Amino acid sequence: MIKLGVLASGRGSNFQSIIDSINTGYLPASIEILITDNPDAYAVIRAKENGIPSVCLKMQDFKTKAEYYGRVVVELQKRGVELVILAGFMRIVARPLLEVYKMRIMNIHPALLPSFRGLHAQRQAIEYGVKIAGCTVHFVDDGVDTGPIIVQAAVPLYSDDFEDTLSKRILEMEHKIYPYAIKLFCENRLIVDSNIVTILNEPKFDDNIIVPNLKKT
Repeated sequence: MIKLGVLASGRGSNFQSIIDSINTGYLPASIEILITDNPDAYAVIRAKENGIPSVCLKMQDFKTKAEYYGRVVVELQKRGVELVILAGFMRIVARPLLEVYKMRIMNIHPALLPSFRGLHAQRQAIEYGVKIAGCTVHFVDDGVDTGPIIVQAAVPLYSDDFEDTLSKRILEMEHKIYPYAIKLFCENRLIVDSNIVTILNEPKFDDNIIVPNLKKT
């Protein structure tokens, strides 16, 4: 069973989807710690309701980013965390976390990378006029949404969509593919080579939207 550490800044809906996937037996993992930079994050309440320890580390309490992320590493390592999950963590991850957990940090982004990196990805998609939007789970590197792509899911973008309606549609898919990507890691089915992720025994789908079965298998 893989030990997870989750970093979150807000409501933590993806955090909850991972908790639910563990509780149903779909995801062979345990969440050892929630680390947040926001003491008022709803993710903290989710952690408490599920018996998950949480630690609040505020950036302003540290002199440098390196010092901050050094403390994050300490909190993760003393709990034996093997995979770090960013679930709405609103900060750019930096060293030494990137070095200690190289290709062992996952993030989910509300766009089909490499398109629409950074903030307000849904708004970017609408303004560009694309017809297909979606979300991406990727490993984190030292760029902004530039790490190796693990799993993607597509959703339609309609002409009458607003940022909030598109965001809701994408979020539904995020809750499905994030646990799926973590499951692939737990099962040692991900190989990273030259920024390309290969999935061993990859399932084939009949359409262009990945909707993995979240029931226990």
